[in-house]
Amino acid sequence: MPEDKEDPSGFKVVDRRSFDADGAHRDVSQEEEEKPVARIEMPPESSAEAEAEFPYESEEGPTGFDTLVSYLSTTAMFQLGLLPGPGGERIPVDMVNARRTIDLLEVLQEKTRNNLTPSEAKLLEDVLYELRLTFVEIEKRVSPPPR
Repeated sequence: MPEDKEDPSGFKVVDRRSFDADGAHRDVSQEEEEKPVARIEMPPESSAEAEAEFPYESEEGPTGFDTLVSYLSTTAMFQLGLLPGPGGERIPVDMVNARRTIDLLEVLQEKTRNNLTPSEAKLLEDVLYELRLTFVEIEKRVSPPPR
């Protein structure tokens, strides 16, 4: 791609490497070294258009602690093979990552201790209880019996 041609989009690609494709040292001119890097500026959008395209709040309200707990517990359930994939396909059990996700919830519980409302603390405790029990049950089914 010749350096003097510009793309119709207005972008120009300039190779600033100090070596060529063969690995030989290339002489970079002083002018190229001092050129500032172009900045890409996005056209301003009205906040109404931006919110319509990328809503940060769901219809149910702002994202909160319960959403985080729900997200992590749903992830653990996918990893335990309890929920189907997006296309309805069966997802194989991934005990290692399920354990990590449950551990993340335990870390969250430890780090937020005495900083949660009673309902948030109960939600986290209940979710962890259910996930731990389910993990043990599935681990018994998946692991080979002792000889």
